[in-house]
Amino acid sequence: MKTTSMSKGATPENYVRELRLRSPVSSQVYLSILKGFQRFVAEQAEDKSVSQTTIRQWLKDRALAWPFHIVTDRARLVDRFLDWRVSNRALANNPFADLRAEYGQRTTTPVVRALLNPNPEAALQALRPLPRFGSFLGPVMCDHVDLMHAMGYRYNTQAERLLRLDRFLQGRPDLSGHPPTELIREWTNTRSTPQHALDCHQAGRLLSSVLSRIDPTVERIPSDKRIWRLAKERYRQPFIFSEQDVLGLLEAALSFPSPQSPLRPKTLHMMLVLAYCAGLRIGEVVRLNVGDFNIDDRVIEVHGTKFFKSRRLPLSDSAVAALHSYLTARKGAGASTSPDAALFWHQHAGGRYSRDRASKLLVRVLRRAKLKLAPGRVGPRVHDLRHAFVAARRLAWYREGINPQSRLPYLATYLGHKDINSTLVYLTVTQNLLQQASERFRVRGARLLQLLTEGGNA
Repeated sequence: MKTTSMSKGATPENYVRELRLRSPVSSQVYLSILKGFQRFVAEQAEDKSVSQTTIRQWLKDRALAWPFHIVTDRARLVDRFLDWRVSNRALANNPFADLRAEYGQRTTTPVVRALLNPNPEAALQALRPLPRFGSFLGPVMCDHVDLMHAMGYRYNTQAERLLRLDRFLQGRPDLSGHPPTELIREWTNTRSTPQHALDCHQAGRLLSSVLSRIDPTVERIPSDKRIWRLAKERYRQPFIFSEQDVLGLLEAALSFPSPQSPLRPKTLHMMLVLAYCAGLRIGEVVRLNVGDFNIDDRVIEVHGTKFFKSRRLPLSDSAVAALHSYLTARKGAGASTSPDAALFWHQHAGGRYSRDRASKLLVRVLRRAKLKLAPGRVGPRVHDLRHAFVAARRLAWYREGINPQSRLPYLATYLGHKDINSTLVYLTVTQNLLQQASERFRVRGARLLQLLTEGGNA
């Protein structure tokens, strides 16, 4: 893999300069790592080429000086640098990218771990993904998924369950010919968590149903409420944001440090407004276009979301004002005003925030607002704003003297649910709701007692 004549401009200095790192210290560290890598290549390869052999030698050399997590972190940096050189035609190809593509890996870390293994060839071969539906029951499961897709179902969740089961069965060919109950029992025994047991149970019920249609003698696996209950007890409880929490969160978004992207604080603020005031999912937020907001009708349109639903949502006065202010700032930043342009725009290629990128930024806002602790999976989630929206709406109905039970169909429609059952997950009982319900019971009870007392005196 020799360098080309255009390599003079594809230097570590130019690469780091294009990254626009905020800290001068980070720039120096990046340069030191990349220059060290280039020196190693120059010393090891007579033609100064970057090959898989050179990469492996560099990793082994660095593993003697750095801990494994440092090696993987800096290997990712080198990987991105080599991709950049390929894009600038300074390299014919990137060995890391070649290995990722050959062994079906999206990230660099598994490849690094395999290259540092005493037997790298075997370790790399172990990275190869198993074929889809390659087990002894794979063709049956694949035909069933294709049938459901042909009937118009997305069927993504069920297909993933069957694929996980298929991967297990590919490692256990000795189970061929055994009944579904035994297959699921063996799979369940590979891990001890309640959620794994529930996943296995759901996949087993689906598989037994598919097989019973082909062979009526196959016994269907019945539903086990105990497995559901044990898994549900471990589910993460939603965090219901108070009004004060939301105000602090919005302030943290507006003060979000982003010198290279001045629009980003307003973008994160507007995302949070729609998540809390309209109960939108984060995936729905990032898919919004400029044309989805109708300022005259004061509504926003959400297209093609979960359950194949699209809906028009009326917005509150404060949400409309915030959205109008954001659109003004967005236009001032140079974003396209075309109706099909991304509502939440950024200056990089593509111009639209991905769901993953938006989620990570909003988690940083949660931590900045001191609602979420240090990195980890504890504390409130971005999706909990949707739960908070439902709790706030129910509380408002109680205060207005409205029976929330009669409004559940409207709430389900607003949230984009296919029925009320999906909405029930969001009906969290808070202290404020309990107080409102108790007060309503006290008032009605007092009236009833008064009527009974008057009737007795008469």
